[in-house]
Amino acid sequence: MIHKKFNQLNRRKLLVQGGSALLAGWATGPTLAQAYPTKVIRIVVPWPGGGLVDVAARKMASHLQSALGQPVIVENKVGAGGSIGAAVVANAPPDGHTLLLSTSALTMNAALKTKTTFDLLRDFDPVSLVAYAPSVLVVGPAINPGSVEELVSLARAKPGGLSYGTAGVGSPAHFAGELFKALRSLYIVHIPYTGAPAAMNDQLAGRVDFQFANAAVALPQIRSGKVKALAVTSAKRFSALPDVPTMIEAGVPTFEADQWLGILAPKGVAKAVTERLVNECNKALATEDVRAALAKAGMTAAAPGTAEGFDTTLRAELKKWSDLVKSANIKTD
Repeated sequence: MIHKKFNQLNRRKLLVQGGSALLAGWATGPTLAQAYPTKVIRIVVPWPGGGLVDVAARKMASHLQSALGQPVIVENKVGAGGSIGAAVVANAPPDGHTLLLSTSALTMNAALKTKTTFDLLRDFDPVSLVAYAPSVLVVGPAINPGSVEELVSLARAKPGGLSYGTAGVGSPAHFAGELFKALRSLYIVHIPYTGAPAAMNDQLAGRVDFQFANAAVALPQIRSGKVKALAVTSAKRFSALPDVPTMIEAGVPTFEADQWLGILAPKGVAKAVTERLVNECNKALATEDVRAALAKAGMTAAAPGTAEGFDTTLRAELKKWSDLVKSANIKTD
């Protein structure tokens, strides 16, 4: 009898302790979110100042600073195709005070198995998609097709006779070009450059035939009439070029190669902190101020989303580009 009563008392004690722990855990989330942030927030941009990613980061930083009540600064940590800046964030404390704003280059580098000190899925928690930056298939003075289908016909008439320029091996333009070749079974020569401006300069000079240029680089040349836009790489038409079809509309089924921009944190950030960041990012992206600034720089603001949705996007892209790397035998050397 004594033994039975002792067991009953123990069970009651455990239930009370368990309930208290559950209540404490429930209270921790909102309390943690309210307390965060407690110091300066750094948004690391692994690309040079003045570019697409830098523009998006500084616009988001301004809104997050107002909403969160702490300074939000942007730090450009450039080098190794974005890997240097990404490594800084991967090794930072997972407290939500150091964030990364990067691009599809993360999934592309991972697909290429580029040597880095971090692993995309192991070392980062996705927070929020910020924007999409479509590329534009543009042709220069060397050739003059009137459509994507005419470009395909030219490429098939001269296997290996056409070339396309990119900002370098493993760049979004390179992956877009290889996807185009794979989907239409084309043999076209890839000419890598040290950056997008150099690729555009050589196209204007007639040394390469076409390229998938990011909108920020392409739009001034399109508007001046120096290059012709045949299609955009996004799933929907780009607001800055409403009369230009998507690659899918132009006859390349399933082609989609938008470059995304998004915020990531070091792995292990508390869920309550992530949710607060997601909420404030969604609010910022809904403002006309941010949407207009992104559009002016050649981007489209992302729709309100979740960290889980961004994670799904990352994993789907990683598989898509890994499959392309394998099928097209893309190598970094």
